[in-house]
Amino acid sequence: MLKKGNKLNSILTGSCPKCHEESMYVTSNPYDLKNLYNMHESCSHCHTVYKMEPSFFYGAMYVSYGLTVALGIATFIISHFIFNLDLLASFFVIFGILIILTPITFRLARNIYINLFIHYNPDWKSEL
Repeated sequence: MLKKGNKLNSILTGSCPKCHEESMYVTSNPYDLKNLYNMHESCSHCHTVYKMEPSFFYGAMYVSYGLTVALGIATFIISHFIFNLDLLASFFVIFGILIILTPITFRLARNIYINLFIHYNPDWKSEL
């Protein structure tokens, strides 16, 4: 489906943005809330350091905000205009969806943010 070298591969799978060989996260399940924030320090294959500077992933909060707004708007359009729910019911649907998808949104924001700075390198083995 998504081949190595495609940024969407790294974003959707949470794999290393440079080599796409392994997950950046300790656990692949975003709903393991105990380990939601736990990432490997670096990739065991290409040795890319994920946290390039202190507080690097604070920038992912802006990406998360954009994802959450887009998800809220999409949920409103679907609930209000397709399912014909009133505004209060649509609000509760939006609230529920955002709560349920918070771990996924958190991880996607981090994945998108790191992929803005680190690019796939098919010749990563030669740099070791």
